[in-house]
Amino acid sequence: MKTDDIDRQLLDALLDDARLPLKELARRVGLSSPSVSERLRRLEEGGVIKGFTIDVDPKAVGYLFQTMVRVRPLPGTLHVVQKLLQDISQITECDKVTGEDCFIARLHVRSMEELDEILDKVSEKAETSTAVVKSQPVTRRLPPIE
Repeated sequence: MKTDDIDRQLLDALLDDARLPLKELARRVGLSSPSVSERLRRLEEGGVIKGFTIDVDPKAVGYLFQTMVRVRPLPGTLHVVQKLLQDISQITECDKVTGEDCFIARLHVRSMEELDEILDKVSEKAETSTAVVKSQPVTRRLPPIE
């Protein structure tokens, strides 16, 4: 879908605060509220905006550790491992990737013991390599939109 600078400004504003009122969005981009409403409708229908959500801090609800786990299924277990990863609620994101590993999963756990329990389940069907996230120098953002 073709977008312009105003669309990008709207997306940036909503990425920062998805609850911004239409009137405030219109003020920020210099358009009328009906024009902004129409643009947002077009962005939703075009699949650019998939939804409006909240951003919960896992630490605030007790998940003290964030980890990245590379997962390499044992031969013949790819689909079993994929299903296993989907069923672990502490995995908040998982990508299927190219290369030696098949998956990279982001986990949030309350303790190292909880991490060990999860990895023990996965290691029955796959090899894993785990890294604890110390900080996030680049937070979620949009790629350049032309």
